[in-house]
Amino acid sequence: MTIPGFDYQHVPVADGVSLHAAIGGTGTPIVLLHGFPQTHLMWRHVATALAAEHTVICPDLRGYGESDKPAGTDPQTYSKRTMAADIVALCGKLGHERFALAGHDRGALVAFRAGLDHPAAVSHLACLDVLPTLDMWQVMHGVSASVGFHLYLMAQPAGLPEQMIANSADAFFGYFLDAWGAGITADVRAEYLRASAAAVPSIVADYRASATVDVEQDQADLDAGATLRMPVTVIQQDWGAALGFDAAQLWRRWSPDLRHLTTKAGHFMAEEAPEEITAAIRELVARDPAPQPPAD
Repeated sequence: MTIPGFDYQHVPVADGVSLHAAIGGTGTPIVLLHGFPQTHLMWRHVATALAAEHTVICPDLRGYGESDKPAGTDPQTYSKRTMAADIVALCGKLGHERFALAGHDRGALVAFRAGLDHPAAVSHLACLDVLPTLDMWQVMHGVSASVGFHLYLMAQPAGLPEQMIANSADAFFGYFLDAWGAGITADVRAEYLRASAAAVPSIVADYRASATVDVEQDQADLDAGATLRMPVTVIQQDWGAALGFDAAQLWRRWSPDLRHLTTKAGHFMAEEAPEEITAAIRELVARDPAPQPPAD
């Protein structure tokens, strides 16, 4: 499946790794990163709307969709730092040294890391329905943490998680597609299941990195007082209050220029409420960017 009106490229971004990306529209660039268990197709409605004013780039993250899936034996292979560097390299190859960046779920964690590591490249940042990795692990406790059972499963050493998930891939990935919200049509759901079943080892490696190197890198940045220098919009379900923490407060320690929004849509908000998400991204990129820091 493809996004109507978009062209597709397979772009080398690192040694032995190319990203599959849909590209459409003209104007200042916006990059849209998908979440789990999805591909770039989750942005199809938002991307086509934004393409009226912007060049829109929708890649499959490394390890997902039609992008390359290197073996995850080294935790750094699927660290969000590595995956963020992929996105900066992708945009550079396409001629964009500075761009707005929006991510959902796993893609939001990659976008968050890109904002910290590459402030010269990211002019505006949107993160949908996620907490930074460090905060996520810190707030999950007791029975409320059962909603994140998959995080604990995929954090285990290599072997058992991959075997369990591969043996029941449609049931495993389908559970999240059905339980987390609306807006996913049957044909798109089938495509997500196909793509996820073909990517079990790399998806697990992505999640395993979030229980190891990603936490370490977030903690190091927090200890150093690092913050996101660009305008940031965070859009979340109102699950923070239900789970006993203030999501906006957690985000504010990372972002001095934060607009925190809640939505009545479910987790798959870009598919369930695309007009609302498109409007929020348009409002974000209309804000004045932070002064561009020196290049890395």
